[in-house]
Amino acid sequence: MSPAGNAKYLPRGLAILHEDRDILVVDKPAGLLTIATDTEKTRTAYFALTDYVRKGFDRSPNRVFIVHRLDRDTSGVLVLARTVEAKLALQGHWDETEKRYLAVVHGTPAPREGTITSYLAENSAHHVYVTTDTTQGKLSRTAYRVLEENGGLALLEVNLLTGRKHQIRVHLAKLGHPVVGDTQYGPRKPAYARLALHARAITFPHPFTKKRLTFEAPVPAFFFRLMGMASA
Repeated sequence: MSPAGNAKYLPRGLAILHEDRDILVVDKPAGLLTIATDTEKTRTAYFALTDYVRKGFDRSPNRVFIVHRLDRDTSGVLVLARTVEAKLALQGHWDETEKRYLAVVHGTPAPREGTITSYLAENSAHHVYVTTDTTQGKLSRTAYRVLEENGGLALLEVNLLTGRKHQIRVHLAKLGHPVVGDTQYGPRKPAYARLALHARAITFPHPFTKKRLTFEAPVPAFFFRLMGMASA
């Protein structure tokens, strides 16, 4: 299905990667929330995409359903459902989903490839941390591989083996290599324009055809500038 007719209802930077009667896959820009918070109700992917499927008509029964989330400052592939049935089907098989990220970090991890495993918990200030208390934390696993190095930074491919809040950011910071631009878990001084974390690709079974689908979001130009690489 072509999104061209509804494009005027999309906020700048939010692009449709795929659309059918059951799912909607988009490339979310950094700086946009997935869903509303106590302080922000309308500047979200959910609000924008609900308006998109309603074509601006508030009384339309069309809507979207959140399947998973990306942090406000993380860009990349975001999957939404078009029906309750599709949402339940996707979430019921979410353990079959493969999620691949790109991250630029300070320094170069050693070894250059590995899996980080720990228990993660969240405090009342919404700060996620590593804990040895297995009754409080949730088992979390993140696989990484160094792709490039430049000027004290490294570009990593990251596979999210579990889906905890802030998991990649906390795990890489605990490893001693925080994500560039992460002022919550890395250097406090905001030396970079944005968080260098991008949901590059996602693979999952379609909720009804069961065919495995893969969608990719283009790498932001910010990553190429950080690594001194020519964009593809």
